[in-house]
Amino acid sequence: MIKRWRDASKKRYRRWIDWRLPPVKKVVLDNPKLFILPTSAGFVFLGLLVLLWLIATNFENNLIFAFTFLLAALFIVSVFHTFLNLLGLQVEGGKTTAGFVGQFIEFELLLTQAGKRYRHSIELSCPGVDRLVVSLKGRELKPVYLAIPVLNRGWFTPERITLKSVYPLGLLKVWTYVKFDCSALVYPRPLDSPLPPQMPMGEGDTYINRGDGGEDFIGLEKYRPGESLRHVAWKQYAREQGLQTKHYADAIDDKFWLDWDALPGLDIEARLSRLCGWVLRCCESSQTYGLRLPGVELAPNSGRSHRDAVLRELALYSDNRDVGTEFSGAKSRADKG
Repeated sequence: MIKRWRDASKKRYRRWIDWRLPPVKKVVLDNPKLFILPTSAGFVFLGLLVLLWLIATNFENNLIFAFTFLLAALFIVSVFHTFLNLLGLQVEGGKTTAGFVGQFIEFELLLTQAGKRYRHSIELSCPGVDRLVVSLKGRELKPVYLAIPVLNRGWFTPERITLKSVYPLGLLKVWTYVKFDCSALVYPRPLDSPLPPQMPMGEGDTYINRGDGGEDFIGLEKYRPGESLRHVAWKQYAREQGLQTKHYADAIDDKFWLDWDALPGLDIEARLSRLCGWVLRCCESSQTYGLRLPGVELAPNSGRSHRDAVLRELALYSDNRDVGTEFSGAKSRADKG
């Protein structure tokens, strides 16, 4: 019962925060966006003040009264100093980098301020990330980078980032939540494996796969012991041109394809991981390659832009394509692109 009530309270609190602090590109921390409460040490300090005041009242001791008022004034002054350490700070979402499942996605935050105030010990934290503590001097532009782990491919949006400060005495905590309207693309986890056997030869439209099982005649070569007598060119031998053998080949498309259908028996994520690993191998060897997925075909090409386009298709692939339905992420991809 208590657990259910606690979970319901957290959900209501998150809904209220989402309404109070919607996602933005840039935010200036003003009064409505900041929250302040005593820390654990602050509550102990307040309890001490109450105890001192009771002792001073009971014994009518002016010295204890003066000491109590001095500590109370110190607490009140620290309220303003703690609150001002975040008030007026501007936080803006910066660049994001794409990454792979199981790695870290880097999000950039830019901290600036209009005044010349020094800001000390500002703590930034996000679920799954070690906290960062930064300080600002005057009108300094401070870039901060948060490396957030990702576990699923597709578009990734970080959770709310908490900015907090307990400066100067640690008796009070001022904080806010910032959620930026930005996303990063997460590619499938690359699986390192050899490239498929289809390899291009030459620069033409086709390459030749040599072998006795071919259909197209490609020429004669000097007979070598052990070759099949069925392919001996007897007409040339009768003309006293020597013993030669006929060679045949199959004309095969001179385009290297990373094909979804070349990986039967694997589930969707395993296929995408294998294809992702092949893409990286092709990039390392400057190999021209194309991609074939159900409902998608990217013509063979090379270069960084082609690599990014192929990885994007792998990251946003949906098995809905297998049944001919519309890809549910098409609209969001168009918006992001």
